[in-house]
Amino acid sequence: MSSPTFDKAHLSKSQMEQSGTFRKKNAINCTALSNPDRGAFTASAINCTRSATEHTQEGIDELVRQSLSDNTRRAYASDLRRFEVWGGALPASSEAIAAYVSVHAQSHSCATILRWLASLSKAHRAVQQHDPTKTELVKSVLKGIRRRHGTPPKQALPLTRDLLFDVLEAIPEDLRGARDKALLLVGFAGGFRRSELVGLCVSDCAYQEKGLLLTLRRSKTDQTGRGRVIGVPFGRGRFCPVKALRNWLEAANVDDGPVFRSVDRNECVSQKALSGHAVSLLIKRRLAKAGIECSDYSGHSLRSGFVTSAARAGVSSWKIRQQTGHASDAMLQRYIRDTEVFQDNAAGALL
Repeated sequence: MSSPTFDKAHLSKSQMEQSGTFRKKNAINCTALSNPDRGAFTASAINCTRSATEHTQEGIDELVRQSLSDNTRRAYASDLRRFEVWGGALPASSEAIAAYVSVHAQSHSCATILRWLASLSKAHRAVQQHDPTKTELVKSVLKGIRRRHGTPPKQALPLTRDLLFDVLEAIPEDLRGARDKALLLVGFAGGFRRSELVGLCVSDCAYQEKGLLLTLRRSKTDQTGRGRVIGVPFGRGRFCPVKALRNWLEAANVDDGPVFRSVDRNECVSQKALSGHAVSLLIKRRLAKAGIECSDYSGHSLRSGFVTSAARAGVSSWKIRQQTGHASDAMLQRYIRDTEVFQDNAAGALL
């Protein structure tokens, strides 16, 4: 069986047959053969129709590709390859899906298995096939896995304000240090995802009287590119995100292109942006240099640290969401709930 081509979001010949496009092309060819006396005009019209159909299909394929982000497409493709290596085939039966998730129940988390199911579901629906992941059998197996092997999802520890300041204190005054200070402070103050941080360009930065305006052209929750403007005010203490960013850009002589870039041991600045993975490594490295155990921190720690710190400071949830771009309070609650557990605690009134 051939490898799945879902990552290219491209309809195969058999899939075109199901959608009717392939049958339409065959019908045109049959018409031409059964009417040989209609002349060159008819043949030309048929060729034009065929060309238009092929052109339209190419346009559809490209739009389908653009409906998913590159990261999402790669994740789907990886999940489908894993299913095939295990011995699965597309289209798959609900029995095959149930067996697949059952085999991996002990070795993989529920969250990972759910992602695999989402990929398989998308692959079937994309070619208008019955979705085997929605059957009662698969739902029951998944429920059993949750009851037997379910554990709370592992979350990255938040890099809170006080901890961040400890980390900043340990960063040396060199070029790489200037970049790391700017990245940590801007990432924290903006409540940014790591992908949003590495996607910033110099043209997205506008200095104002009260601070800095940063324009996010695209983000995880804004795949259509509507954009969002984030305000980062001047810091009141020693560590200011606005001054740190300006210091980094001036020291690195960066006046165009990506804001955050790699710096080699000779302090040569790359023309390319840092990767999201590099941000995670940077955070862990700076935590370790400050003498802090870093294994449970990640690139998400800046964002969760901002939310946690803001909630502890009494900032309203809607003001926090204005900065982070969360669509609702639901995603904030896992951070805010931890900060409010001792506030007006019932046991505190008794002991």
